[in-house]
Amino acid sequence: MQNSDQALPVKDRRPDALGDLKIIPDEIICSILEHLTPRDVGRLACVSSVMYIFCNEEPLWMSLCLKKASGVLQYKGSWKKTALHLEDPPIEYDESCTRLLHFDGFYSPFLYRRYYRCHTVLDGFSFDSQLVKRKKIVTREEFDRECAEEPILLSGLADTWPARNTWTIDQLLTRYGDTAFRISQRSVRSISMKFKDYVAYMNVQHDEDPLYIFDYKFGENAQGLLEDYRVPDLFQEDLFNVLDGDMRPSYRWVIIGPQRSGASWHVDPALTSAWNTLLCGRKRWALYPPGRVPLGVTVHVNEDDGDVNIETPSSLEWWLDFYPLLADDDKPIECTQLPGETIVVPSGWWHCVLNLETTIAVTQNFVNSKNFEFVCLDFAPGYRHKGVCRAGLLALEEESLEGGGKNTSAGDHDMSYPDLTRKEKRVRVNRCGEIQNHEEDTNGASKNYNSSKQDFSYDINFLAKFLDEDRDHYNFPWSSGNCTGKREMREWLYKLWVGKPEMRELIWKGACLALNAGKWLELLEEICNFHKLPTLTAEEKLPVGNGSNPVYLMADCVVKIFVEGGFESSIYGLGTELEFYSLLAKVNSPLKNYIPDVLASGILYVENGSYTIVPWDGKGVLDVIGKCNLTLLNCKQEEFPFGIWSKKQFEYRSAWMSVSKLSTSDGCNRIWPYIITKRCKGKMFAQLRDALSGEDVLNLASFLGEQLRNLHLLPCPPFNESSLSDKLKTEPPFNNGFVEDVVDTSSVPAEWEIFIRTLARKKKNLVNRLTAWGHPIPKALIDKVDEYIPDDFVKLLDIYQDENGLNKVCKPCSWIHSDIMDDNVYMEPCCASSRSNGNAADTGPMVNGSTNGYDEFGEAKSWHCSHIIDFSNLSIGDPIYDVIPIHLDIFRGDSSLFKQFLESYKLPLVRRMQQHGSGGGKFSRLSYHAM
Repeated sequence: MQNSDQALPVKDRRPDALGDLKIIPDEIICSILEHLTPRDVGRLACVSSVMYIFCNEEPLWMSLCLKKASGVLQYKGSWKKTALHLEDPPIEYDESCTRLLHFDGFYSPFLYRRYYRCHTVLDGFSFDSQLVKRKKIVTREEFDRECAEEPILLSGLADTWPARNTWTIDQLLTRYGDTAFRISQRSVRSISMKFKDYVAYMNVQHDEDPLYIFDYKFGENAQGLLEDYRVPDLFQEDLFNVLDGDMRPSYRWVIIGPQRSGASWHVDPALTSAWNTLLCGRKRWALYPPGRVPLGVTVHVNEDDGDVNIETPSSLEWWLDFYPLLADDDKPIECTQLPGETIVVPSGWWHCVLNLETTIAVTQNFVNSKNFEFVCLDFAPGYRHKGVCRAGLLALEEESLEGGGKNTSAGDHDMSYPDLTRKEKRVRVNRCGEIQNHEEDTNGASKNYNSSKQDFSYDINFLAKFLDEDRDHYNFPWSSGNCTGKREMREWLYKLWVGKPEMRELIWKGACLALNAGKWLELLEEICNFHKLPTLTAEEKLPVGNGSNPVYLMADCVVKIFVEGGFESSIYGLGTELEFYSLLAKVNSPLKNYIPDVLASGILYVENGSYTIVPWDGKGVLDVIGKCNLTLLNCKQEEFPFGIWSKKQFEYRSAWMSVSKLSTSDGCNRIWPYIITKRCKGKMFAQLRDALSGEDVLNLASFLGEQLRNLHLLPCPPFNESSLSDKLKTEPPFNNGFVEDVVDTSSVPAEWEIFIRTLARKKKNLVNRLTAWGHPIPKALIDKVDEYIPDDFVKLLDIYQDENGLNKVCKPCSWIHSDIMDDNVYMEPCCASSRSNGNAADTGPMVNGSTNGYDEFGEAKSWHCSHIIDFSNLSIGDPIYDVIPIHLDIFRGDSSLFKQFLESYKLPLVRRMQQHGSGGGKFSRLSYHAM
């Protein structure tokens, strides 16, 4: 028997257990495992002892679980058990996996460090350099003068809040134990947990980066929490307050988390500022000035839409692994926040938060007169300025420094850049998805930095120099990372402009940054001068928020400048709209009475440095248009060469092109079509929705049914089959780097051929386009879209042969508005007695006992629908396309309104004849077409 003192050394089992995978580092193996399914990880655990160890790590199962989980999550004591519960395994399998196996002869520094982080205790972690200023309550004047540009800890602001005494885990558990709160976004799906389940998770978890409650809708789910605190007087100015309901970006959160949890390095969305008041526990804060990227953090900037993503270690990992590497001069500003203290984080500051114990806090982001211009700058299109705002001069390529910024003085707000000598890695995602790595030399961030110090200034004039002048807000993609939508941002600026006249100088500066408002005003003034329109008032100088083109509301008219998608897209947009208006008058359609009158239209362009305007009614090809490199000018002989069928061909050609290519490809970026229409009286339905009676809304549904019938009964313009066929035959075989698939359209009626070919093209890049579109399309639906849509779009047409042997489609091809939503329907006040006459379109304004339809208290007695506006997106095709936005946006899915609409519409959405049968299966169903 061998003496125990002379035991053989334990053999390293890693090489034999991993085989050819032994050359791969442990962290790479763990990263690969996160991309497998839970079932595959379970199978892989049976391969070898070392794979068993890797496949039973709790951080791995946490990642697997959060990728699959959605809705309300219930923690089952471990992440592996929780993930397996989501897989719904047999009970006997669950019982057989209660004991873990243990193996000697394997050591992994990577797994050990991660295990250490998961079990480290932070009780003694409150060392504090106290570099963040601490002050008692200050006045607004003192705050603006001394504290607005640097982080500060304020005490006393929350002394009178009920939350100072009631926001404890035990009391919240009693009040809101069954209330579900949203959890920090560690998943692509929205996850929530009942508070009692979350507390149970907090008490047993040993996660490196624990989940924490981070709920921006806590005021809806637990309204009593809103009554427990009030916004401090210092932060009452919030310019986002002019937006109502869902239009306002998320701005307030309740935050609850255990020790080791926290927010990793980030800059607050849209460069807003924030205040954070701690009610329970202790928080550790680290902060860097704007533009100074922390060690270990990588900034990704998408060159197409400017979206910024941050790759960063967890808060705990950064403090344990990166913080000790910093020289004293490179360390962040730090502090430990105590209960009752409020920390203020100014615009653009990097910050990282680590909970030293269980904490409860409330925070709000805000926009005030101090940071307004920075927020507007962040909404501007392009990527250079977004990168510079967050990563300073490291965000620039070498040649960029020679233009805006290399020799620019930073003024009074200069910040030294001591970390430029540190080796940094920047990653930029290009349009095509490839990733470029830029490794900076250890002796300097780049050649430009080797010999001289570069200055970065978080000053609006300095940062604005990095705006891309060629990128237009109306033409380029909206960043999916922005905290609000494109139209909501325009609506915000317009509401500020109208509602806060005392701030117009500041608002104008912001609008010039975000919207290039100065450029559009210059064009508007030229149009007004040419048509001898009244002098613009102050309120009329900013475009309204709705729509995809700059639109100006004047006293008696509306001016719309076509810019969306670039000149070629714009000329087809205006050409089609003018063709439509001409057709309405020609056939004397009743619809023309409910569409704004056209007062003028034309082309504005720059020639030899000065503006020139040429009136245009959509007929013929003007010289200025003929000089542009447009590809469809073989339609010159048609009455409306840029009418609807030419527009459909343009849509076919551009189906595979990116928005940025469309707006720059034609080389005519100094030409702007425009139209002037009579201004509608009354209000948009969007403004009246909550004030209307049920009868008014029913009358609205009847009105829309009648007018959509009038629209869909309009005769389609003559279809030039030979022109279309010739054009399709000359299309190049290669598009966007891919060989064009051959589409068999031999059985398709000629007028439908262009639709089938366009859909086939759009299908090629469908998943990428939907992913770029982002919210509100769930990833689960995007993953299934390829299998949902037909492999051959001809199936959607339900083709049959008539008695003459000609191919016909059981579907009308008609004019469609394609955008009838609550902001494109106008309503006027009318007398109450006229509501019940059964014809909403015939009701008239009140003349007795009121002024302009209002009673003596200024409230409308009743409203009737008067106009449908904004025909910029006019198209031709399937009429069901018009029904979808009406039902979803105007009716909000109300079936009674939809029924009323259909009764007034009186047309079949599919012209099905019994003898032709259904034929197409699911592809013939209206529900499928609507989806």
